[in-house]
Amino acid sequence: MVTVKENERLTRVGRGTPMGELLRRYWHPIAAVSEFDESATNAVRLLGEDLVLYRDLSGVFGLLERHCPHRRADLSYGFVESCGLRCSYHGWLFDEKGDCLEQPFEEITGSSKFKQTIDVQSYRVQELAGLVFAYLGPEPVPLVPNWEPFTFTDGFAQIVFSTVDCNWLQCQENSIDPVHFEWLHSNWSKVMSGEMERSPRHMKIHFEEFEYGLGYRRLLEGETTESRSWQWPRLCLLPNIFQPITHFEWRVPMDDHSTLSIVWHHTRVPDDQEPFVQTTIPYWNAEVTDPSTGRFTTTHVINQDTVAWVGQGEITDRENEHLGRSDEGVQMLRRQLELDMSAVERGEQPKGLIFDEEENRCISLPGRDALTTSLSREEWWKNFALFYRNLTGDYFSLLAGQPEHVRKQFEAAMGITSDELATFVREQAAKN
Repeated sequence: MVTVKENERLTRVGRGTPMGELLRRYWHPIAAVSEFDESATNAVRLLGEDLVLYRDLSGVFGLLERHCPHRRADLSYGFVESCGLRCSYHGWLFDEKGDCLEQPFEEITGSSKFKQTIDVQSYRVQELAGLVFAYLGPEPVPLVPNWEPFTFTDGFAQIVFSTVDCNWLQCQENSIDPVHFEWLHSNWSKVMSGEMERSPRHMKIHFEEFEYGLGYRRLLEGETTESRSWQWPRLCLLPNIFQPITHFEWRVPMDDHSTLSIVWHHTRVPDDQEPFVQTTIPYWNAEVTDPSTGRFTTTHVINQDTVAWVGQGEITDRENEHLGRSDEGVQMLRRQLELDMSAVERGEQPKGLIFDEEENRCISLPGRDALTTSLSREEWWKNFALFYRNLTGDYFSLLAGQPEHVRKQFEAAMGITSDELATFVREQAAKN
């Protein structure tokens, strides 16, 4: 059982809290690079701090505290220049280091040195795989992990955002919980579609630790240890990433009671579309609720997860849990987080940080090498069917609301048409 005090320690993310200080030792994605083709500034809430992310006219990203130190105006409504972000209220200009470069009226009136006494809190940012990552912690600064799927070629990537109204940890604990797939995704989907037959049961689960976190394997009725679900472990990367083979899911803590869910998804193109080079990774915002009912959307995988996460409350009361054998991975994750919080409190580094540039050229993950294999068009459709779980007529089974322009980009990359998708959906429906 987790006590109230232990639960506070695990869930509070503000500066100075044990978990807040641990999370600040890692890089967190906060935006898509392609967002800044539309707007130069983006209001961000991360680890309880209100920030503004911007890209200036020279292409440099900066991450600053949200409010101007002059009269506390909102800098997310500022405008960018060749170097830095200018407050729209009185024109004070700041660079990516937080230094004040200009104070127009003060300089006209002879107070040219005043700006040297003014700065704003700034944080490091870095681009990778179409994402913008932020680091809010102290020196030494680890490297942004260059996970193996980020290096894959001949594939179509997309980035999907959604806001989840609960604490980050109950989202991340889902990452090391295999049995929920049987019920939350398989059986519940069958019930909602009117099917009476239940999904295959979990017969065996296995949890393991590795250098960057935890993983699990699962064996369903009718499967052998040669099956993909046993050979390809799903990974819970520290501190807040789920990596279930084809994609990454980050549970980025906005504050104690809200989480930014970010999905980076990669789909390999059929071999007759190779070579394929993606110049820009598109992003979109997922539908969390059905506007016609106000209820949660339940048609897609992570939408179903969201129902379970938010249903536990803003911060789940873990002192009232009753954990079973299937929760071994959840307990392992909590123990590791406690070990890492204690390490930070002793002035040591937590698990999973990367400082070696050679190691970071391409961080291999167990069981992912099969995703680099070239696929014939027939194999591509079989592979697509393996991961395609909803029959709503889009190309994304994880979250609802994929916009048309992204669907069209996906079709062009894969060399398929909407008619082919419709045929596939009909065939899958007949099989199910």
